[in-house]
Amino acid sequence: MSKVCQICGKRPVSGRRIVRRGLAKKKGGIGLHTTGVNRRRFLPNLQRVRVRDERGGVRRMRVCTACIRSGRVSKA
Repeated sequence: MSKVCQICGKRPVSGRRIVRRGLAKKKGGIGLHTTGVNRRRFLPNLQRVRVRDERGGVRRMRVCTACIRSGRVSKA
């Protein structure tokens, strides 16, 4: 099952998790040093919702919470 919102098309995006060590210069240290960089994915918050479609029928869709909150989906 794909992790894509069926209304707005929001999908997973890739990013990094950066691990830093040390004390910042503005706090009296010698600066932060990067000790590790890991790849990660930011996943959309998808929910399975019963939605009323254009013809008045009801069907299940995978919709992100932003679409539910903004009212782009009329729940059945």
